[in-house]
Amino acid sequence: MLNRVIPIAATATETRERKRQGPKGRRPGEQAVAEVRALLAGAPLRRDLLIEHLHKLQDRYGHLAAPHLAALAQEMKLAQAEVYEVASFYHHFDIVKESGEAPAALTVRVCDGLSCEMAGAQDLLQRLPALLGREVRVIAAPCIGRCEQAPAAVVGQHPVPRATCEQVQAAVQAGAVKHEPEEAIGLAQYRTAGGYALLEQCLRGERTADEVIATLESSGLRGLGGAGFPAGRKWRIVRSEPAPRLMAVNIDEGEPGTFKDRVYLERDPHRFIEGLLIAAWAVGIDAIYIYLRDEYHGCRALLERELALLAADPPSAGLPKIELRRGAGAYICGEESAMIESIEGKRGMPRLRPPYVAQVGLFNRPTLEHNFETLYWVRDLVERGADWFSSQGANGRKGLRSFSVSGRVKNPGVKLAPAGITIQALIDEHCGGMLDGHQFYAYLPGGASGGILPAAMNDIPLDFDTLQPYGCFIGSAAIIVLSDHDTAVGAAKNLMRFFRDESCGQCTPCRSGTAKALALMDAPKWDTTLLAELSQVMRDASICGLGQAAPNPVDCVVKYFPHELE
Repeated sequence: MLNRVIPIAATATETRERKRQGPKGRRPGEQAVAEVRALLAGAPLRRDLLIEHLHKLQDRYGHLAAPHLAALAQEMKLAQAEVYEVASFYHHFDIVKESGEAPAALTVRVCDGLSCEMAGAQDLLQRLPALLGREVRVIAAPCIGRCEQAPAAVVGQHPVPRATCEQVQAAVQAGAVKHEPEEAIGLAQYRTAGGYALLEQCLRGERTADEVIATLESSGLRGLGGAGFPAGRKWRIVRSEPAPRLMAVNIDEGEPGTFKDRVYLERDPHRFIEGLLIAAWAVGIDAIYIYLRDEYHGCRALLERELALLAADPPSAGLPKIELRRGAGAYICGEESAMIESIEGKRGMPRLRPPYVAQVGLFNRPTLEHNFETLYWVRDLVERGADWFSSQGANGRKGLRSFSVSGRVKNPGVKLAPAGITIQALIDEHCGGMLDGHQFYAYLPGGASGGILPAAMNDIPLDFDTLQPYGCFIGSAAIIVLSDHDTAVGAAKNLMRFFRDESCGQCTPCRSGTAKALALMDAPKWDTTLLAELSQVMRDASICGLGQAAPNPVDCVVKYFPHELE
């Protein structure tokens, strides 16, 4: 009989020793660990900074290599699955497995959003790969927030407005340096014009928090990121919650057709920062987190510089800490709870509610969440008074709105106009009319998710609550104008592709519904009955606004453009 070696059960001490050797799975090599440590250079290793550290790796190496991800997980004391699931969620992170091939050193992103598609983005996507060669990667990108500059492209981190193949090629050859706005009002200039005087009044007690909040309430200012919740009421709600309270500012601005926040930020960053600090003072905020979309590289450099200058010479001691956080290419992070998840270093997946962000938000603390433009108006409203704002308006509406107008108009851009203005007046009085050779055919009153209306319905006041009877809404006031060169069907397909690609995948009605809807729309003949049933399921059962609003363009085509389906 052969002798057999019978294994002896490991002692508890031996088991602990084996566990101490390292985690299961891939173990990072010494070189990868050394490279990650050098890159982080003593930076904090908190869990909420995971996305910031992933950006450092992506910026330095042009991709995320598997050994670096393993090393980062080890350094941050996270499971590798936690790091991988976050890195794989965002569009701007390129994960390369050990056996995989790294992407080209330089990436050119061409926006294929609706405004850019109408301006010739597909032609750029077809021609650029051959023109730039294999050393440059050319990919389609969702809306990059430059719809008034369509077609827009980004070479590395350098935006190319109204891009042509020659301009993109020149940017590649020039090395695609970062773009920073050149005409922004800096700190010294802003202070010379009276900037931060209002904040100093508040800090000295010359104005009370109740007085400032009452002014916002009387003005009728509503959240300008899309939801339209009354700003003053939100301040009171969060102020009534137990301290410490936090603040999260949304400058993700990913809705196709929207670019107003970028334009205002490039022009006058301190007007926003002062409004931010006044809100923090009035509500009793301990720390502020600004979430800026990754496509706005120049704005990030501008904000970093101006915030550093302000920190070196503040209006008063004891201002709350301000942290600037960088998005990574995910439209869903424009939803307030998904943005908070992303700030915490996680995948940007919307939370189930209740509890609401005002009660249990960032790091489980009561959180005042605001859009950039809402805070941008705070100084004007308090200095000029509620009547100044509420006395303006058209067609029975009150206030001012910043309309992001793009598409087939002569002069696209941000148009400050009375709330309640009609699309026809907006085109004629603020945009110089339609492009030569184009006739007004249709318009999107609220970006990708706000629906599509025919030109014949050109007398509807554009404001909160005026478009819902027609199956639309104004959202962030992103207006895309279509002409007789376009079709509503083509626009709806473009938008549904966007929703399919940007769905976070958390809930089946949105994840599967957007894909199924697009497949039905690509059929030679639309099954309108099935599309209607699918739309209803998405509206009723999706967790957040992406899935709930994605059917709007489809429903509007069926309702208002039936001739296109014949």
